[in-house]
Amino acid sequence: MNNFPILSLILLAPLIGAIIIMCLPKDNGKAIKYIAAISTFLSLLLSLVVFIGYDRSLGGMQFVEKIPWIADLGVNYALGVDGISLPLMLLTNLIGFSAVYASWNNKERIKEFFALLLILITGVMGTFVTTDLFIFFLFYEVVVIPIYLMVIMWGSTKRVTKEYAGMKLTIYLLIGSAFLMVGLISLFIKAKGITGVPSMDMAFLATIDFPVSFQVMVFAFMAFAFGTLLSMFPFHAWSPDGYAGAPTAVSMIHAGVLKKIGGYGLIRIGLFILPAGAQIIAPIIAVLAIGNVVYAAYICISQKDLKYIVGYSSVSHMGYVLIGIAALNLISINGAIIMMFAHGVMAALFFAMIGNLYEKSHTRNVDDFGGLAHQMPRLSVGFMLAGLASLGLPGMVNFIGEFTIFVGAFSTYKVLTIIGVSGIIFTALYILRALGNVLFGPRREEWDHLQDLKGPEMVPLIVLGAAILIGGIFPFTLMDLISSGVGDLIAQVGLVQIGGIL
Repeated sequence: MNNFPILSLILLAPLIGAIIIMCLPKDNGKAIKYIAAISTFLSLLLSLVVFIGYDRSLGGMQFVEKIPWIADLGVNYALGVDGISLPLMLLTNLIGFSAVYASWNNKERIKEFFALLLILITGVMGTFVTTDLFIFFLFYEVVVIPIYLMVIMWGSTKRVTKEYAGMKLTIYLLIGSAFLMVGLISLFIKAKGITGVPSMDMAFLATIDFPVSFQVMVFAFMAFAFGTLLSMFPFHAWSPDGYAGAPTAVSMIHAGVLKKIGGYGLIRIGLFILPAGAQIIAPIIAVLAIGNVVYAAYICISQKDLKYIVGYSSVSHMGYVLIGIAALNLISINGAIIMMFAHGVMAALFFAMIGNLYEKSHTRNVDDFGGLAHQMPRLSVGFMLAGLASLGLPGMVNFIGEFTIFVGAFSTYKVLTIIGVSGIIFTALYILRALGNVLFGPRREEWDHLQDLKGPEMVPLIVLGAAILIGGIFPFTLMDLISSGVGDLIAQVGLVQIGGIL
């Protein structure tokens, strides 16, 4: 199978689907939806094949594809997955497939909607499977255009205008892109000056012993670029507005996988290529991460809009990921990657349920509801699964990520970790209060007309709910894979042993 271009097929299936949709008549809505569903299902199915077929005992990059492209810059069309990128590729396709069905009832310009959605999925997935920095940046840029168009064309206008949300989101993405470009150009020029070989290959760049001062400078650029994308405090304000203004599918992909490009970039590019810079700047990231965990969780308590509750909650959870990365040891980085996967499926399920409820009730205000479990029991199950996963309930995949992060980070940042754990208390407060007010209590007759999840609407609940439970009950399905990738990373960059963790 290593000789079969399976990663290219996984990557290009949604893009081919988008091209086919563009060629169809705009009034052929049924065919458009089925093509979107088939193309994303093909990517998901092949991702599962790769996930099962990956040799965990061997580790390293597998299913490698490499085709020379721009010789003068050393740029290759290079794909490959390891224990770090494979879970995120699978996450992208789980959410992408679910996002299609979460948008099944969309009736407004569906040709353009599903074509842009498939292009967005392709762009996000490309950042996780490429091993070339130029291609990574190319796919990152591909993400910006469809996400802006989708927000301003199909977004919500309840609290902020969709135009404001789309522009704010895009500006922050482009600011991160500018800093990332400076860092990548610096790496290329410095590497060529040291080796005399033009190359954008991540593995090759990781073998170069860059000067420490250079590593600190470039890692600072990378930390700002990827940290902004990951909603690192205080550069987080764009994210909740982006969630609230976006249509359901974009909110799912934004929270589920777009943010994860930031965490993945910090690990794959920052730690892998610039380990000395990472060790010097990591304490600053850890301090800012506490701002994410505590401040954003506190803000959630005062929110009444369901999308803003989940939006600020996502900012808070990304603080855990940042602490895990900043601790720079095997256990904490394992936890950060697991947490990225766990938060992705949880947040996507939350937004799918909120979007379905908003579509039928035309409100997201917590105080407008009560006793919805009477009228919509299946939707209530989705809310409860996502809510309990957000709490880090044992038996759900989020618990594995949070616990692993705290164990790994405690030996490095004892005080910060203790403060970070307090975020769990805030999370329990705002999640349980929101679920209680929306789902439970006396039946409210004004919502008796609401129809529960049925048919295609059940797909996000089944797919994402299964991922939450399977990952929590059988954690070795993810942990063994991720440990193989992180172990290779630790060996490559030579991170020092901290507190006996490694």
